[in-house]
Amino acid sequence: MKKQQLQETIDFLSSKGINQPEIGIVLGTGLGKLVDEINIEKEIAYSEIPNFPEATVEFHSGKLIFGTLSGKNVVVMSGRFHLYEGYTPWEVTYGIRTMHGLGIQYLLISNAAGAINLSYKKGDLMLIEDHINLQGNSPLAFSEAKEFGNIFADMLEPYSKKLNEQLKVIAQNNDITLHEGVYASVLGPQLETRAEYRMLQILETDAVGMSTVPEVIVAKQLNIPCCAISVLTDECDPKNLAPVDIQDIIATAGKAEPKLVAIFKELINKL
Repeated sequence: MKKQQLQETIDFLSSKGINQPEIGIVLGTGLGKLVDEINIEKEIAYSEIPNFPEATVEFHSGKLIFGTLSGKNVVVMSGRFHLYEGYTPWEVTYGIRTMHGLGIQYLLISNAAGAINLSYKKGDLMLIEDHINLQGNSPLAFSEAKEFGNIFADMLEPYSKKLNEQLKVIAQNNDITLHEGVYASVLGPQLETRAEYRMLQILETDAVGMSTVPEVIVAKQLNIPCCAISVLTDECDPKNLAPVDIQDIIATAGKAEPKLVAIFKELINKL
């Protein structure tokens, strides 16, 4: 049933002219400016796509965009789905499975995250080299999951070492600070308590957020090489915790975004 549903979505998008994208991109909170760099051919609201979930978070725009960027065909999810919105893991990762069905060969992910590593500062970028799944579920834990590939997906290298090495070189050449670290994904939507931030420090995580991990797990099942960059939008020091304003998070993401856009554009050019 799920496979048939997904095929309907893919067939619809193909009929609209979204054909043979090479690279899939997922844009996180406050990170929509990459779209301005794309030579857009098609733009379809999620609400118009059969079987596609609809974005409910007001700062996620909810559009699938197809066009060219750095000479490559790209398909972009401008707006992602989160478990905290009440979606199932299947719905959260539906866009990844859709982009795979359309033919992507690489997946680039961005997100906004809080800095647990206190040597990383608000407005910095962090390349994710590994993750800890604290969301309490898996997008591969459903009855039909075997139809899409190995459900015992190997997570030795969830983020492509090859892509990560390229990103580090690009950042260095462009004089952009790109930290590297472990991302913890929590359910949310509430932010963490001081005790939870202390726990995350004990677990040796460098950043925390509410997305990305389900998408990466599905990319791994589908054998899509992927990479992910977090824009660090706040500093999570349990000893000096101040209230966090979501608008401030979005503003910080917006200020850091040109660095992310520059890195992703150059990576796409090299792929």
